[in-house]
Amino acid sequence: MICPHCAQNLLFKERPGHTCSKCGRAFALDPRTNALGLSDLRVRRVLARITREGTVTVTPDQLWYALARTRLEESRIPRGRGGAFVLIGLVVGVPGLAVGAAPMLVVSGVLLVIGAGCAAARMAGAGRGRPVMDRAAFRKKALGAWRRVYGGLPPGVTDDSAPPAFTAPGGATAQDWSGGVLLCTDPGIRTFLAANGLPDRCGVALAGRPDLLPARASDGPVVVLRDADASGELLARAVREALAPRPVIDAGPDLRTARALTRAVPLRERGARPGPAALARLTALGGFTEQELAWLGKGWRIPLIALPPARLLETAARRAGRAVGPGPERHRAAATGFMTWPTQETEDGTGER
Repeated sequence: MICPHCAQNLLFKERPGHTCSKCGRAFALDPRTNALGLSDLRVRRVLARITREGTVTVTPDQLWYALARTRLEESRIPRGRGGAFVLIGLVVGVPGLAVGAAPMLVVSGVLLVIGAGCAAARMAGAGRGRPVMDRAAFRKKALGAWRRVYGGLPPGVTDDSAPPAFTAPGGATAQDWSGGVLLCTDPGIRTFLAANGLPDRCGVALAGRPDLLPARASDGPVVVLRDADASGELLARAVREALAPRPVIDAGPDLRTARALTRAVPLRERGARPGPAALARLTALGGFTEQELAWLGKGWRIPLIALPPARLLETAARRAGRAVGPGPERHRAAATGFMTWPTQETEDGTGER
């Protein structure tokens, strides 16, 4: 690996204890000692890309997904493992057949069965979509090591350990707020939107649960930003039914559109598989193909953290702006003549129902 401090190429024996033997400085991550093969330089390169060179702030989960994305596309069974078992099975079996050694034939048969099973499982995508290092492990191990070496999170990553349940422009409380609300149950994404100034930019409050919606804003629109999965598909519909006749806008991302995004690799996380009741509700609602229902039923999902952060921010701002009108910043800009609120906006491709 390359030392992040002196840029020297280091063999594994030249970096004992996560310390460069050439410059004597410590680094956080060694690709040989973590499941994602992370290094300090790789983290910095990926951060530069997803933050657009520091112009967008991201959360630990968004960084985790960006680093784990390529591994999510891979099967848990390494390439060639099935073939190796088959080859060894033949090496053992052919001589055993020649001399009539029953034990060798049994061992050969077992190896051939294992090899065929491995090959079939890899072709079927066994383990695909399941992270080799989950979010909790990434925070504890990778970001924990980064904090110990550098004294804090990587530049451009915001702390989302204590997300507020409600955030309004100008620090207004839920009791005082009477404008539109963007509802998002993912606390990390709310932290992401708040850290990038969306409430003040669009004049919209952020809420984490429907029961936190301000009573004073009973006529104001509610924009629902949710994951593309079984629970997300049901959330917007449940909120719309609970708040009727209050306008509720499903800002998606739409399942069909999200699945078509090349960089949004789906994943399967523990506990995300929907139960029979949820699948029955989705089926009754209609609008999904049998293939999509089967995909959802297996626990596949594309969470909001899977969307490129800058695109997610732009989409959320556009949806909120379309629902509630110009925010305070745009009002001030328009008043000074530098910009006007657009009369038409083009679809951004994330889908809306």
